[in-house]
Amino acid sequence: MSASVSPLAPTDVPDMPAIAGVKLATAAAGIRYKGRTDVLLAVMDKGTAVAGVFTKSKCPSAPVEWCRAKLGRGARALVVNSGNANAFTGKTGRQATALTASIAAKAVGCSANEVFLASTGVIGEPLDATKFDGVLATLAETAAPDEWMAAATAIMTTDTFPKVATATVKLGKTKVTINGMAKGAGMIAPDMATMLSFVFTDAPLSSAVLQSLLKSGVEDTFNAITIDSDTSTSDTLLAFATGAAADDGAPKISRASDPRLKAFAKAFQDVLANLAEQVARDGEGARKLVEVIVEGATTKNSARKIAMSIANSPLVKTAIAGEDANWGRVVMAVGKAGEPANRDKLSISFNGIRVAKSGARDPSYNEAEVSEVMKNPKIQIKVALGLGKGRDRVLTCDLTKEYVAINGDYRS
Repeated sequence: MSASVSPLAPTDVPDMPAIAGVKLATAAAGIRYKGRTDVLLAVMDKGTAVAGVFTKSKCPSAPVEWCRAKLGRGARALVVNSGNANAFTGKTGRQATALTASIAAKAVGCSANEVFLASTGVIGEPLDATKFDGVLATLAETAAPDEWMAAATAIMTTDTFPKVATATVKLGKTKVTINGMAKGAGMIAPDMATMLSFVFTDAPLSSAVLQSLLKSGVEDTFNAITIDSDTSTSDTLLAFATGAAADDGAPKISRASDPRLKAFAKAFQDVLANLAEQVARDGEGARKLVEVIVEGATTKNSARKIAMSIANSPLVKTAIAGEDANWGRVVMAVGKAGEPANRDKLSISFNGIRVAKSGARDPSYNEAEVSEVMKNPKIQIKVALGLGKGRDRVLTCDLTKEYVAINGDYRS
């Protein structure tokens, strides 16, 4: 965890309401550091549906493999630890997940198959799951409905602030709640998920409906952010629906096409988008939030690839850090993306000021004017390709000396 909070941290942190059927507790288990809160236990009521999306890394962590194998069943517990990713740990890693799930199952009073796991931290070091023994039993006894901020803090690694979001929406005529938390500040180039993120609702949704909401929800949220182009081994996004709102009259939803789901789906997406932006704001060493918009592409998919090429370019990101509207680096990133582009139709703007038009510097370019807007904490880079109707948007941040400092001694 960094010493100073990112200057891009949200100024308004929401009050996180309780969600019927969910209780949370945190503790310091000494996974990597002594005295640091590093384990979260979420306990869910019987009948809780679960869905998940995970990293597409070919070297996934043991907890990712564990969760993938357990989807489609109910969920009673979630155990998250920070400090050790339990990734690239071979047979001992798989044994650690099994032992953790067994300890949690005993503490909660459920089957190990109803326990979901996530780990974040250093890759390649064995996780001593015996450290959970006793700790999880205590957490199960003390778990409470209002520990959301403590939970979001417990899962942090190099994050500088806990990331939470909430929404209230009607399902049928009944008010339901959606709460989410996320962690992530580096090794961020999500592919079907975020680093670690957990969303809870009291809405009575089937696992299939929840899975559908997740799969579509990540596409323009967590899959549209990048800090450093590096997809983690541990990316996990899990959603839990306790169904408790059915007692208050909320309709049970078993089909993703159910028209009653429309308002809920939007609120669910808004929570994911809020969390994803917070991750981008907390990029390691970040001082600028960068929004990249590409329009006029041949397709949305093509626009996404070009936008990611710009957002992942170290040269673009360091120029932003230096408050330099270097459109030449943007041109470079567009050109190398491997997508249709016509140099002579290209226009580029920074924070609404056009600096390049029709493949050359804009005739009205004013260095002083552009330099002034580059001082803003949020920078928008807009690229117009002039080829079609494809448009997309991704979020990233600048690349500073602090990023190198944080990652140069990450394991020490």
